[in-house]
Amino acid sequence: MTTTYTFDVFCSLDGYGAAGADWTGYWGKQGPELLDRRLAEYGGEQRMVFGAQTYRAFARMLAAGSEQQVLDPWVTRMRHLPATVVSTTLEAPLDWPDATVVAGDAVDVVARLKEESDVPLRSHGSLSMNRALMAAGLVDRLQVTIFPVITGRTGLDPVFRGAADFDLELTESRVLDHHIQELVYRPTLH
Repeated sequence: MTTTYTFDVFCSLDGYGAAGADWTGYWGKQGPELLDRRLAEYGGEQRMVFGAQTYRAFARMLAAGSEQQVLDPWVTRMRHLPATVVSTTLEAPLDWPDATVVAGDAVDVVARLKEESDVPLRSHGSLSMNRALMAAGLVDRLQVTIFPVITGRTGLDPVFRGAADFDLELTESRVLDHHIQELVYRPTLH
């Protein structure tokens, strides 16, 4: 039996995964509904899947956050979920409580994980890896959380730059904190 794989991503209205300049995390728009929803999303059993770049970014953020700020509970929960990091450059042990490094092509690694895993798989971020997984038909759920900002001049990490063309079937939608949209799609190659 094959488990589900969710590509979970935050973005601005114009499709950027982050921004420079004076934007803060979540573009400064998070509220209690978003944070509660995120904690619920990460509350069940699941395995995280990261590419090397995203793992490194989370590891830096979490190392800095542990000394400078209190992390949001969903981020703390995510860090304590089992994780697979797909990388040809990283080596174990990783600074993550239950992480395994797997070398190889992400498409092959995730295809195998989908066949072998007893729990759903989820990836937050890992943009280039997840674009490749979508093109290979391995992403069952595309969960896009859109924050009410346009970062045209300062946007970083275009979420779908270079992606294949997809038809999207909307399976869930909700508005959080009166201005953040969470959209869940079933993607299929166009």
